Amino acid sequence: MDRDEIAIMTGRCWSELHRPLRAIPALEDALGRYDDSRSRDKALYLSWLAAAYLDAGEIEHATAITTRVFDLSEGLASIRPMVRARLMVKRLEPHRSLAPVGALLERAKG
Repeated sequence: MDRDEIAIMTGRCWSELHRPLRAIPALEDALGRYDDSRSRDKALYLSWLAAAYLDAGEIEHATAITTRVFDLSEGLASIRPMVRARLMVKRLEPHRSLAPVGALLERAKG
């Protein structure tokens, strides 16, 4: 494992523990250097970042990142990133009155 992978694993753990103030910096730092060519892994890791932002009450930012997860997940052989994206959509449903969330929910129907 390299430094970025350790930071991502650390951020994922903090995200699962619903500790967004610890998860977000670790994930953002490492994912900033993570290439889009590794779309499956990047989509998965971004899903934990989206969850952390949602836990922090940053609905629009969580929505934007979840949209990115959908973008990266399209056409992948692995279903895991899309499963994580759909989990985020479910968590975002209570905020459907916000335009970006509504747009994401419409996209997720298709």
